[in-house]
Amino acid sequence: MNNEKVVIVTGGSRGIGAETAKLFAEKGYAVCINYLTNREAAESVKEVILQQGVRCITVKADVSLSKDVERLFEIVDRDLGTVSVLVNNTGILKTQACFEDISEARFSEILRINVMSCFLCSKEAVKRMSFKYGGSGGVIVNVSSRAAQTGSPNEYVDYAASKGAMDTMTKGLAMEVAAEGIRVNGVRPGLIYTEMHASGGEAMRVDRLKSKIPMQRGGEAKEIAESIVWLASDQSSFVTGSFIDAAGGL
Repeated sequence: MNNEKVVIVTGGSRGIGAETAKLFAEKGYAVCINYLTNREAAESVKEVILQQGVRCITVKADVSLSKDVERLFEIVDRDLGTVSVLVNNTGILKTQACFEDISEARFSEILRINVMSCFLCSKEAVKRMSFKYGGSGGVIVNVSSRAAQTGSPNEYVDYAASKGAMDTMTKGLAMEVAAEGIRVNGVRPGLIYTEMHASGGEAMRVDRLKSKIPMQRGGEAKEIAESIVWLASDQSSFVTGSFIDAAGGL
């Protein structure tokens, strides 16, 4: 077990996060599934992973708060070992709205959860992975969105802005820590079949818009997980500060 790698997947109880956690387990990683509210869903993913014969824990933590993030990483240190891969997957959106109808409170909450969670978790990961701190290197993969480039007009400009901030942080951090043994990359999913669309008030949004996708279909969460796991693997060992646009050509 000394060579076992450890991955933390934030927001790992559903959708892209859940598929990512399960795929890492298939690759032999010990897995930490972070969640905020849905313990039942997190435990369900954990059971699937444990059946594969690898170690897995679930940790309830609000990763937009520094104290919770510090506790999350301390639990992983204790129960699984030093993190090898961090997947910053936590993210929320609100009901579709035009720009002028987005409240200050809503915009602040989107930025706090989507951007601060990435910032705080990445800080803790760097402290453990960096050669500078006695680490042996590692990988950070940030789950962004094609909305960071399209701006998501008339629907989620606040969400798009938060993902744009994540992309900038991905690039800047990658350049800072490249010589310290840490690779930092991002994945920008397009229209993917996940529960998140229901949070935006339109559960069938992908079906409504799929005709605009060159591939004429929405994506599946596991397809995004494949990109994430590839970026964490040795197969992408010379890739950092880069992005995979997994959006069917959109």
